[in-house]
Amino acid sequence: MLEARGVSRQFASTFALREVSLTVIPGESHALVGRNGAGKSTLVSMLTGLHQPDAGSIHFHGEPAPPVSDREAWRRRVACVYQHSTIIPALTVAENLFVNRQPLRRGWIDWPALRRQARALLDTWRVDVHEDMLAADLSVEARQLVEIARALSYGARFIILDEPTAQLDGDEIRRLFRRVADLQREGVTFLFISHHLQEIYEICQTVTVLRDARHIVTAPVAAMPKDKLIEAMTGERGGLALADPRSRPPVAHAPLVLELEQLGGDGFAEVSLQVRAGEVLGLTGATSSGHTGVGESVAGLRRPARGSIRVHGVRLPPGDVAQALARGVGCVPKERHREGLVLAQSIAENTTMTIPHRLGRFGFLSSARKHAVARDMMRALAVAARDELQPVGGLSGGNQQKVVMARALASDPDVLVLIDPTAGVDVKSSQALLDVVEQQRQAGKAVLLVSNELDDLRACDRVLVMLRGTVQAEFAAGWDDSELIASIEGVSLHESA
Repeated sequence: MLEARGVSRQFASTFALREVSLTVIPGESHALVGRNGAGKSTLVSMLTGLHQPDAGSIHFHGEPAPPVSDREAWRRRVACVYQHSTIIPALTVAENLFVNRQPLRRGWIDWPALRRQARALLDTWRVDVHEDMLAADLSVEARQLVEIARALSYGARFIILDEPTAQLDGDEIRRLFRRVADLQREGVTFLFISHHLQEIYEICQTVTVLRDARHIVTAPVAAMPKDKLIEAMTGERGGLALADPRSRPPVAHAPLVLELEQLGGDGFAEVSLQVRAGEVLGLTGATSSGHTGVGESVAGLRRPARGSIRVHGVRLPPGDVAQALARGVGCVPKERHREGLVLAQSIAENTTMTIPHRLGRFGFLSSARKHAVARDMMRALAVAARDELQPVGGLSGGNQQKVVMARALASDPDVLVLIDPTAGVDVKSSQALLDVVEQQRQAGKAVLLVSNELDDLRACDRVLVMLRGTVQAEFAAGWDDSELIASIEGVSLHESA
């Protein structure tokens, strides 16, 4: 069905994919797995004709892939159903199925013919929705099936499912899997991408693992026990020199600083946790687990629907960044360029934007104080820059991240929320940022570290694992890599595949 040979893609000096090969045979469900940043999305963009590979080739049924400009030819060969639907909510099911190719009569849309063709297509592929229903009113499961039917109507028999279960509950997942199995028997081939490894054993026959932009292994699922699959995904442990949390004094009787009680919101529910002074608590999970939303709620970046957040016993107003700062919460957000930095402004402006009240009186800011604070933070975090007046847009990614950390620390917070603090930075910068975490812990701060990076989580006294919106497991310091990753992916190494 598909053969990619030695495919590479490079952005500036970074390889997003390096000499990757993939073969998918007709009628199978083939899993594509790997940790975040492994190259899965880049590969999918080339398999669907969104990007041209810098090197290598792609063939469908033994024939070369069409030019990137020929969208209709690509639609006849392959389609991708993404985690976030491409269905247009304001249109009906029939309109979505035949968008931009509606049957015409005398130059006008032939609505009766459109509905008849849509009904016939839905019946052919046994999609149980009404053709006149607004797409906005469909369930996530139904939207995915409509997208699959639309792809099949072009003639494609190779469908890429990108995290298809991320927004589905258990019953919906089982129904989707039954539908995938039915379609396989009718000659449809699937490339299945998921962070939930247990699903691979339920639905797929073959698995390919990517790691660090390279192909690691392709094997029958039945020949890849869970521990071997996780080992292929993770590789060797990183080389950061981190203090062993197991050697730290216990914090069981330290003052309670941060409390979450039955916190619920978009993507998470009934999350309760506590962080004490001098403790680093890790919060992790797959992309759709809800762990990022919990961290953003503590920092006021997201408004939870229910539950409470308390700092030193005082309840925080929900969704209020200013109040979170005032009550002692500092944050390194996930979206650095959108929520963490003003790229056109200087290091000094960015570092001190959360503490104007400390830089002057009666509404007047002291430039001398602002620059002094910025210089102190630059020295403390070893920010490599000309001076504090340099715009942050001209800094390297690692130094930009240090400025974001400096901004979070400038208010001397009691609670430090770090969301993916080392993402996109080099090893040296990662080491410096995690050293700051250790310094804050020693200073008696409470740290909530939200991340999927194993090296980040090694700095934690405890790690909570979230799965589909709720906390499912807790790991004490010294956890085993395979055990933790298996929990993140929703599998147990102590159960048979």
